[in-house]
Amino acid sequence: MFMLRNVSKFLFGDASKESIIEIPQGELYLVRPQSPKGYSELIFKDAAATIRRTGQDFQYQLVIQRAYEEGEEELADDDGEQGAGDGLDKDEKVFLLDQTLHFRSELRDGGEKILAWDDLSGDAGDLFEFICDPSVPSDKVATFELAALQCQYERKHRRSAQKATEAELQEFSYNEEKPLPPASPVSSPATKSRGNSASAEDSAAAMARDVEYAQSKGQIKTATLEEQPTTAPPSAAHPEAKEILCKEIAELHLFDFSTGTFVLQESDVVASVSEVGTWQYWLQIAGKDKEWLGQAVVADINPVFNFEYLSFIFNHYGEDGSAYSWLLRFKDQASEERFQEGLMQALWEQLNELKWTKVKENDRDYVLDAFQDLTMEDADAKEEEEAEEEEQEDEEEYDGDQDDAQRSERYDSDEEEEDVVTRDADGNVNSQLAVGYKHDRSFVVRGSKIGVFKHTANNNLEFSTTISKVETPKGNLFSPKKVMLHAEDQNMILQNADDPNSLYKMDLEYGKIVDEWKVHDDIAVETFAPENKFAQMTAAQPFVGVSKNALFRVDPRLSGNKLVDSDLKQYASKNDFSAMATTEKGYLAVASNKGDIRMFDRLGINAKTHIPALGEPIIGLDVSADGRWVLATCRTYLLLIDSLQKEGKNEGKLGFERAFAKDSKPQPRRLGLQPAHVAQFQHETKQPLSFTTARFNTGVDSTETSIVTATGPFIITWSMKKVIANRKDPYTIKRYGENVMADNFRFGSDKNVIVALPNEVNMVAKRTFQKPTRESIAGPSTPNRARSGWSSRLNRDDVVNSPY
Repeated sequence: MFMLRNVSKFLFGDASKESIIEIPQGELYLVRPQSPKGYSELIFKDAAATIRRTGQDFQYQLVIQRAYEEGEEELADDDGEQGAGDGLDKDEKVFLLDQTLHFRSELRDGGEKILAWDDLSGDAGDLFEFICDPSVPSDKVATFELAALQCQYERKHRRSAQKATEAELQEFSYNEEKPLPPASPVSSPATKSRGNSASAEDSAAAMARDVEYAQSKGQIKTATLEEQPTTAPPSAAHPEAKEILCKEIAELHLFDFSTGTFVLQESDVVASVSEVGTWQYWLQIAGKDKEWLGQAVVADINPVFNFEYLSFIFNHYGEDGSAYSWLLRFKDQASEERFQEGLMQALWEQLNELKWTKVKENDRDYVLDAFQDLTMEDADAKEEEEAEEEEQEDEEEYDGDQDDAQRSERYDSDEEEEDVVTRDADGNVNSQLAVGYKHDRSFVVRGSKIGVFKHTANNNLEFSTTISKVETPKGNLFSPKKVMLHAEDQNMILQNADDPNSLYKMDLEYGKIVDEWKVHDDIAVETFAPENKFAQMTAAQPFVGVSKNALFRVDPRLSGNKLVDSDLKQYASKNDFSAMATTEKGYLAVASNKGDIRMFDRLGINAKTHIPALGEPIIGLDVSADGRWVLATCRTYLLLIDSLQKEGKNEGKLGFERAFAKDSKPQPRRLGLQPAHVAQFQHETKQPLSFTTARFNTGVDSTETSIVTATGPFIITWSMKKVIANRKDPYTIKRYGENVMADNFRFGSDKNVIVALPNEVNMVAKRTFQKPTRESIAGPSTPNRARSGWSSRLNRDDVVNSPY
């Protein structure tokens, strides 16, 4: 009952929205089991199913709308005036949601999810069948059917269905009728009805369908005879348990690197989480005859819970650093929920050194939700189709023979590799990257030097010059801790880690520091950011900064200390601030090493919204220009937060502008790599995950469509469309021969990424990234030649004489 009310409130709560719920992709058939006209007819090959409101109270429509393939719509428009009158009927089918439709659903043995209803204008037994795309989750179909039942309830009883009981809704359920005839004739149309919640049998079938789907996409393959299956390492000794937090029975599966699938190891194991010391916790899995694994509960286990599959996937590390990916599948949802609560309590307490019971209930739910495979609610079939088309276009444009290796600025293709200049004698490597907004330049920090690179018209980098000495006005060399371009990219602000109370201004035209700014005698600068998203494109002088427990504005035009006292917001407790970012309007997001995020509409006041911590420290932050999306970087995952309020008195306002209601915190979207990919990454590199600061693509009057970050030798980009649509493959990767030190999009583009490796700099086309497969993770990696410190990707005609 509680679930029904929650779902009803969520679906029907916003009366201003015409659409209530949508299944973005599927096929529509008209099935005539007894008609001489033919057994079945494909009406729409690609379509979306939507339940939407009408202009009358308690009246709803089921709408099946055709999705055009590229070029089809233009061809249809050219058909002339004759087609204009009936175009609507060609493009969509509309049905009034009434009890006479006998609306129902089925889950077939082959994995097809079907929505069906009677064709009231056809012969007896005729019906429409909407076959959902394999990528549509089962819970989405279940929610769609529930919405349809509630619509029929409201039409019959002329009142809201929010208080309708499950028994009252059963009046409109027709799942007990005879099995649906298949859209394509088969010899044995054996079917089964879908229950309201997944069973162990259903979840196993769902997992099998996903394997088939992945195989069809080329993401996994069958092992060859030469390849050995992955075997489990010996289990570590179990420390003495002080308290058992959870203990459940489950199936145990191990990810096999050779086939890219999870392989059953034992059908009945006992999985337990226990406290073994002060803020120390242990995960143990024991079978009937053996201990399978034991390991400490830490962030690197990369936990993911999926309630459609009743599964929990996590990573495990052997004593030699090798990584494995395991899957537990529980017998029912209640078992998984109990295990999730115990494991997340252990992980939370280990990261925060704070008892889980002291956390507010709403904040606990927020943490638990973030570690699930969430079903996003903004799926748009058209956008998803466009994303696929863009991918295909990029793949067609990409010339696979193009040499993506970076070259020394003195590199000549006739030279032997041994003749190319090697890395610096001082041992310094590239560490930071600043991408210009006003002028097409990028700046790379390397010890106490800064390399300057020009962005060319053909999307390459051309070495420009070296600023060979970063030194204070007193002549002391230092390696900048942080840099930021300023005042139309004419200046750069630098921080010296040895003097956190001061910042330095470098004149980029002269290539030297020309001023030292004392910010405050007692307040140390932790990090700083432009006053607004695009401030560096203007001559504006002020900027913003944070210390461990204060926010402030810095105005270099002030005499003496540069901190603006009237804009200072200082906290009595130590919040341990670690990162900040600003929107185009100057709204501020501030994150901490505790893992929480605060949103401000201006300095000097309390935060409008406080996002609770998930556990890991936040090491980087970015915000979309309009303030809708906040992107936080943790070591092992990213966190994407939608700050737009969708209900209540502040509907339509951002979390920066008005506070969220206590019971409606924004839903976290945890962007992590799939545990199997993490295991493969670490199997190849022997390195733990450690993301660089993730960033949106950005530009004036452009929309954020992509996210880029890196870990080890892999650079990764997420598609915002795919993330929002809850696609199974939202990210692509590119592997290099060395670790990626820093990365960012070229300003004004989401097609090109600037990458700084330890001893080279490169601009790479996003179309060269690949879907994560065993082959793309293992290599071939980008070739790694010995080269000079300021190498960049150059053609023979671009070669310059570097003074460095």
